[in-house]
Amino acid sequence: MILVKILGPGCSKCRSLEKKVRELIEKNNIPAEVLKVEDINEMMSYGIMMTPGLVINEQVKSYGIIPKDEQILKWLKEGE
Repeated sequence: MILVKILGPGCSKCRSLEKKVRELIEKNNIPAEVLKVEDINEMMSYGIMMTPGLVINEQVKSYGIIPKDEQILKWLKEGE
């Protein structure tokens, strides 16, 4: 099972990224668990300076942007 973390305090970009990731996982039948991380100390432990952050299997894949669907899907499939 893939572990996906969305790092962010709940801003609109953070919510958009979480929604997009959840939709891609469901649409593509990817076995994944999605966690929303809002704790500032936990976010800082990943070394990101901007939100939203996307972490897949404990690897930071992006931060400060909402990646394109194709890129997120590629990362998710690499994590399987």
